[in-house]
Amino acid sequence: MSILRRAVTAPVVVLLTVLVWVTLPLWLIGAAALSPFVPGHWRALRLTWLLVVALTAETLLLAVLLGTWLASGLGARLRTAYWEGVHYDLVQGTMWLLFSEARRVLHLSIVTEGPAPDAHPGEPLLVCCRHAGPGDSFTLVHALMDWYDREPRVVLKDTLAWDPVVGTLLRRLPSRAISPGSGEDLEAQIAALASDLDRDDAFVIFPEGGNFTQERRDRAIERLDGLGLHAMARRAETMIHVLAPRPGGVLAALDAAPEADVVMVAHTGLDHLLTVRDLWRELPMDKQLVMRWWQVPREEIPRGREERIEWLYDWWQRIDEWVEQHRPEDLSPGRRARR
Repeated sequence: MSILRRAVTAPVVVLLTVLVWVTLPLWLIGAAALSPFVPGHWRALRLTWLLVVALTAETLLLAVLLGTWLASGLGARLRTAYWEGVHYDLVQGTMWLLFSEARRVLHLSIVTEGPAPDAHPGEPLLVCCRHAGPGDSFTLVHALMDWYDREPRVVLKDTLAWDPVVGTLLRRLPSRAISPGSGEDLEAQIAALASDLDRDDAFVIFPEGGNFTQERRDRAIERLDGLGLHAMARRAETMIHVLAPRPGGVLAALDAAPEADVVMVAHTGLDHLLTVRDLWRELPMDKQLVMRWWQVPREEIPRGREERIEWLYDWWQRIDEWVEQHRPEDLSPGRRARR
């Protein structure tokens, strides 16, 4: 099914990229004409250019991935350490290009706070991140590879695999595309992915299980009440910026990687980017976004299941409080001039 899906979506991406480049003058003229009528300084023109860059990068990467498949003996050696390293380099280079262009075009500054990149020498990591917008997955992977020199193993929802590049990389690198509610043993899949971590690996999981929305927050609280977990439901009601964490995957990862420290990650500025309309209206421009990292040494993590669930909820309340206290800083020209 996944091969058939990529066989359909990959040509669509290539044809769309060609069409965009052939008609690029019309796109740029139209975006420039529209920009004075939408919020944000030249928002339409800037977003159009980023779309062109993203489509072009995706098409070029599809060509390179085809080349690596051929060079690896029609995929026979893709799972070897050498080709795994090649694919991680491709991901890191592509992320660097896209984020460099985003910083240049959107005037977007991304700041990390917390442990320095050399704070975890020679230790595998379990990274638990707040989930609020599709952009946070890519931002986190970029930060882990470019700033922290890690090779991430990522658990993602299978909807992202519809992108032909993401779908291909998910099959070639240690990762899992999961389908919540599918009846599969998701905790077993997570445990398998978190096992045998190397010193430069970082296992990445989003304990909320989905992007934050108010509707999902309400459903999560109702679900806890429906399971009779009323105390956890009341705790979830006190958290207004995050969903109640689902502990099963985190507990499975902790058991599968007993030598790994945990890193908790919060961020601001990527909230509510769930649809194309959201991206058009709320994509952050001329702002400073912050990612906050906390290192939790393994010896500080409780051993019992119930104690670990309580520990995870404590951290998620702390992340919720941090998000409440931090908002993207406005770096627009008008704001800078007033300063």
